[in-house]
Amino acid sequence: MQQTLIRDLGEGLILRRSTPADTEALVAFHSDVHRDPGMEEPEKFVGAWVQDLMTRPHPTFSPGDFTVVENTRTGKIVSSLCLISQTWSYGSVPFGVGRPELVGTDPDYRNRGLIRAQFEVIHSWSAERGEMVQAITGIPWYYRQFGYEMAMTLGGARISYRPQMPKLRDDELEPYHLRPATEADLSFIASIYEQAASRYPVACGRDEALWRYELAGRSTLNVNRHDLCIVETAAAQEVGMVVLSTRLWRNRVGVAAYELAPGISWTDVTPSVVRHLWALGDSWAAQDPEQEMERLIFWLGADHPVYRVFHEGLPQTLKPYAWYLRVPDLPGFLQHVAPVLEERIAGSLLPGYSGKLKMSFYRTGLRLVFERGTLAGVEPWQPTPDDGGDAAFPDLTFLQLLFGYRSLEELQHAFVDCWTGNDEARVLLETLFPKRPSDVWPVS
Repeated sequence: MQQTLIRDLGEGLILRRSTPADTEALVAFHSDVHRDPGMEEPEKFVGAWVQDLMTRPHPTFSPGDFTVVENTRTGKIVSSLCLISQTWSYGSVPFGVGRPELVGTDPDYRNRGLIRAQFEVIHSWSAERGEMVQAITGIPWYYRQFGYEMAMTLGGARISYRPQMPKLRDDELEPYHLRPATEADLSFIASIYEQAASRYPVACGRDEALWRYELAGRSTLNVNRHDLCIVETAAAQEVGMVVLSTRLWRNRVGVAAYELAPGISWTDVTPSVVRHLWALGDSWAAQDPEQEMERLIFWLGADHPVYRVFHEGLPQTLKPYAWYLRVPDLPGFLQHVAPVLEERIAGSLLPGYSGKLKMSFYRTGLRLVFERGTLAGVEPWQPTPDDGGDAAFPDLTFLQLLFGYRSLEELQHAFVDCWTGNDEARVLLETLFPKRPSDVWPVS
């Protein structure tokens, strides 16, 4: 116990690091605290996720990556969360990300600052690992308390119903089929995933170990488990991949990824994929009397090729939510992604730009120095009443611009105290930070 103790919180509560001996208690705690409202039974799918994290080999997670608040008088876990490390990319530049997850507190122990204390710990863990950003999904407003801003597109989907299913002619053979992926397919899957990731300004990287984990590393009930499938021709030529749910959930089949190899026609392949997914959903429904196959949902972000080639077949839109992001060293991050910013300048109205951009965050600020299209320096800068800089972003709103979530014009419309002082600053900011949605599929 002494080796894992992080802090004595008083009143019999201690904050410590998890050990394998905590597995059963952590599964029980998170299964209970993460139940949906009105749900009487423990959330077994979340419980399976915790069980896997604690007992199965994971490429980026170890059994000591949970924080635990324990009531030493009862031995009960009353609050807990974890940190899942991963690598994302900003354009072509990779960077480390720490993902807080499974954040929960027993209702009888809320509003005591237990989550805040644990976030301080995992932020320090993430810093020790060299991670430049922390990213979390969650309820509105809450994580702003810990230095996060809702700053990047999260989710977004299109939904298809049975009347939109493409029909196969009586005299027509199905030109493409789906089959379960095997380990031999992982290099193909990785290559087309990497190609697809280049569409987005921010993406999550997956090496061979992570793809192997996606294929076979999770248990059957894990809430994050997916089936990896290969799309192939009748002659068994691989042309694409689909990542989908392993069962019906709320009467629907969910698609987490759908990509085709270069040179393959989306209009040719997509009807076969859609028909296969409907048939799969019907087969699952036949085995589960409590479910019906009612809809097919493509969880592929705000924009995706299938939304265009199957536009009429996807009549319902689910708008994206937002990732909470934290960037503790903003100058360091901007310097790290300088190659992307310089590439944007080179292809803009300002090729070879030289000059300085002073950005005010009101209490603090940054000065960016450019020399012949190169980001030569990023320096802390303090705005004053006599020098408010070239542009201003209240609170953490600049992160929305940095990660392509909002355009400069949209920020200025929403926040009166967001402004640019001249045309040069405006054009430079629009060049460096264009609005572009991302579709990050994180490591879990």
